Amino acid sequence: MSVANSAVQFHLPSVDRVLRWPAIEALIAAHGRTVVLMAIRAELEACRVHAAMAGGISNAVMAEAVAQRIATFVSPSLRKVYNLTGTVLHTNLGRAPLPPEAIAAMVEAASGASNLEYDLGTGERGDRDDHIEAWLCRLTGAEAATVVNNNAAAVLILLNTLALRKEVIVSRGELVEIGGAFRLPNIMTRAGCKLHEVGTTNRTHLRDYADAVSNRTGLLMKAHTSNYRIEGFTASVDETLIADVAGAKGLPFAVDLGSGTLVDMTRFGLPHEPTPAETLEKGAHLVTFSGDKLLGGPQAGIIVGRKELIARIKKNPMKRAMRCDKMTIAALEAVLRLYADPDRLIQRLPTLRLLARPVDEIEALARRVRPAVAGWASAQGNVDVVPLDSQIGSGSLPTNLLPSFGLRITPASVKRRSGRILEEIASTFRSLPTPVIGRISNGAFLLDLRCLEAEQDFIALFAGAPAI
Repeated sequence: MSVANSAVQFHLPSVDRVLRWPAIEALIAAHGRTVVLMAIRAELEACRVHAAMAGGISNAVMAEAVAQRIATFVSPSLRKVYNLTGTVLHTNLGRAPLPPEAIAAMVEAASGASNLEYDLGTGERGDRDDHIEAWLCRLTGAEAATVVNNNAAAVLILLNTLALRKEVIVSRGELVEIGGAFRLPNIMTRAGCKLHEVGTTNRTHLRDYADAVSNRTGLLMKAHTSNYRIEGFTASVDETLIADVAGAKGLPFAVDLGSGTLVDMTRFGLPHEPTPAETLEKGAHLVTFSGDKLLGGPQAGIIVGRKELIARIKKNPMKRAMRCDKMTIAALEAVLRLYADPDRLIQRLPTLRLLARPVDEIEALARRVRPAVAGWASAQGNVDVVPLDSQIGSGSLPTNLLPSFGLRITPASVKRRSGRILEEIASTFRSLPTPVIGRISNGAFLLDLRCLEAEQDFIALFAGAPAI
């Protein structure tokens, strides 16, 4: 809060004078002189023009304003929120929630020294990939594996290593754009490659790949269209056939799965998504995929495949710039270990648990939490339980919706169902001590409860907040 428009009594005090006020001395004792000094200077600057016009401000109001600025300064910017948008893997809200095992592993790694790049057997320098490579090979059938800080980086370093100053053959229908307007053609340009499009947007044939190969070709590539789908009069080429062309020409063949999952999703009642193991079995030499999407781990870009190709990638100077830190490696290793017990995976891995959550369970939850939300938000309008559709998110299976339930807050008057009123309702929910993030649709504010597991904490949030 700025005191610029407050009632005034005195001229603006000097910084030294403010520092001697008892209330300010108490703030210094609590937070230190530096942050208090920053707050005083910021508040005096904000008040200077208005105070000059009005004649001054009171000491009490100034001290309170400084205290509020300090509270803003010291509050963490990265905060826990309730993701009730209906998008499980929400990029803007942090994607995959980590299991307790991964969180514990991160804390352990962060709390002191570790053998991050140290071989305890030989006493010599080690490779940080060693902590996760064996598990990735076991789970995918790959000969070798390496990890970088996200999947865009995985694609970038793969292209730069294997096709620098050469052409990369890709179907025109697979030139994907991922979140934040990052496009595969742009990544190729930055990697020092030249894109060679083949086929058309809706149909690409095997002869298109074969005819495009020349002495300028460095790589054949297939990008899984995980964030969109082309339907109708379409044709695409199976990985097995592209691998045959690549093998006959002595060229590497890479597949970018984008999301990537290590298990057959159909066993959990979810749509099938290609796995790295399936893709390697079809003949791909390298496969890239994300760690923080369907895999359910931390942000990472994973590359699995032929040993000699992985070795070349690991020698690329960019690998050091893209490497994962110790917390990411610790978390990823912990998540990969969970996949060794697939029968209990859905109970232990939050991402799969939320995606496969039974709809009747979500409906029952909605009916239990409705009274708390309705009591708090009664002034905003009617709160009722409604069926909804969730989506997986982060480019995973975009056309497959998951039946869900949630709460619908509808403004009391039809005349009030404007975008502005709905935005005000959404803003009010975001202003709670733990922000609640929903979505606006069809003249209402919706809270999809698929991702709500801390039921009692959620109810207590509304019980402790002033009614609106």
